[in-house]
Amino acid sequence: MIYERLETCPICQKTAFRNKLIVEDRSVSHESFAIVQCAGCGFQFTNPRPAAAEIGKYYESDDYVSHNSAAGGLVNQVYRVARFFTMRRKVGLLDKLAPRRGRLLDYGCGTGHFLATAQGAGWQVTGLEPNARARAEASQRTGQPVGEVDLADLPAGTFDAITLWHVLEHVHALNETLTRLVALLRPDGVLLLAVPNVESLDAQHYREHWAAYDVPRHLYHFAPDTMARLLKKHGLAVRQTLPMPLDAYYVSMLSERHLGERGGGPLAVLKAGFRSNQYAARHGGAYSSVLYVAGVV
Repeated sequence: MIYERLETCPICQKTAFRNKLIVEDRSVSHESFAIVQCAGCGFQFTNPRPAAAEIGKYYESDDYVSHNSAAGGLVNQVYRVARFFTMRRKVGLLDKLAPRRGRLLDYGCGTGHFLATAQGAGWQVTGLEPNARARAEASQRTGQPVGEVDLADLPAGTFDAITLWHVLEHVHALNETLTRLVALLRPDGVLLLAVPNVESLDAQHYREHWAAYDVPRHLYHFAPDTMARLLKKHGLAVRQTLPMPLDAYYVSMLSERHLGERGGGPLAVLKAGFRSNQYAARHGGAYSSVLYVAGVV
């Protein structure tokens, strides 16, 4: 296995980091990975991490529901039920936030459920997905080819909206990818980024057992201030942040499973999710997952 170590912070380029947590990969390898925090801007990221050419091995699980709609288990059944209700909500938000119902790029489209829902609502959709199995399923679901991740082949300045639903935290070439995505937006276009929030109450409660750390697949661990700094670096401004309240329950369910014998049952999940959302409502929107709505300055 080939690992790479970041010597500079992806946001502020400072070189001083402090260790934050050691987290185990509970899904595939059961290896442990370090999460560090930049002493300059506070950005947290997995370091060292598998190289881009090696990371695919850490997605090789039939239970990884983002790449396999047939993934089994109670947690994935709950995920599918929630997905049924959230797809229409996401497209409704897209219709409300975008300047027009025109061209949409879903970067990291997974198995294509959101892409197909947007397509059914009248959007002209383009999907990109690195995982071959998910890409094939998305192509079948939308009835059109879904590419890998090569943004260079797409025409600049043509998309009314670009969405990344829990994708940015997976991208090795963080700054390069954002630069290319911004170039693809129309001047009045909108970028929607959904990511876990390390400042949520469930992150504080579960610490190294917090499922949304999901190392090493999650390379970066965002907070509202570090996301704002990253987007500003690329000429983007956060127009608003929106809650994703169902994520607190789903992440708490996974986190309780990570605790094993020490974990609680459904009551513990409901309690943790409710408390996290309640805390967020009282503390500046620090939800388990946050949707950032950004546009070109």
